[in-house]
Formats: sequence, C-alpha cells, structure tokens
Amino acid sequence: MAELKTKVTEQSVTDYLNQITDETTRKDCFAICELMEETTKAKGKMWGTAIIGFGDYKYSYSTGKTGDWFMMGFSPRKANISLYIMGCDGNKKEELLSRFGKHKAGKGCVYIKTLTDINFDVLKEMCTVSYQKLSPLQTQ
Repeated sequence: MAELKTKVTEQSVTDYLNQITDETTRKDCFAICELMEETTKAKGKMWGTAIIGFGDYKYSYSTGKTGDWFMMGFSPRKANISLYIMGCDGNKKEELLSRFGKHKAGKGCVYIKTLTDINFDVLKEMCTVSYQKLSPLQTQ
C-alpha cells in the first residue's frame, strides 16, 4: 500500500500563519488555531506544507491498515479556509451545519470564507463533538 504523503513537519505554525497576506484570513486562522488548541488541549502541528492539525489519533481500516492523523485541523487555502473536523458526522453534522452559516461541505471537511460568515459558537460545538468522538482513539 502507498504510504501517506502528508506527515507532521517541524515548520512553525505561527510562522506559517504570519505569512498569510490577507489580514482577515490571518486573524481568522489565529482564532481557529486558538479554538482547536483549547478544544484538544494540544498545540497545533504542521502537517505537510499547508495543514495545521491538533491532537493525535490512530485510524484503522477493515483491511488492517492503520496510521496516525490529527483529531481536527484546518488549512488556509486561496479560495477559502478548509476545516477538517472529522469526528463530527452523520445526523449531528447535518444539524450543526444547518445552524452554521455560509459554508460548503465536502465529505471530510467544511469550507468557509471568513469567520464573519459563520456562527462561531456552532464551530465551537462542532469541535467539541468531534473531539469527544475521537478522544477515545487518541494516541499517547
């Protein structure tokens, strides 16, 4: 099987976020970073060149393949901010997204333009729900 290409790096999260030229996006990303650190009680780590992940957990497939990933994270992209809140799924995800505000949702992430477009309290709730679901899988 192919090895996962996106791995933890030594790149500084703060340095990475400070390179964001758009002031609104930069401030939003620092706020998201603070929220996810508070939720997971873990410092953010760079995964690859553009994803900031928080917390650690092991995943496994029915094939027996396992790996390490982050519990939640985000990536400031050119068109939007991608939020990776993997533990929030199913009916709960739909209910939360109905109150979330302006966004697009993919299978594994939610895309927003700015924090002013969304209900920040709902984002907090999404992070909490995700953390509670994934924390039993947390690695040491």
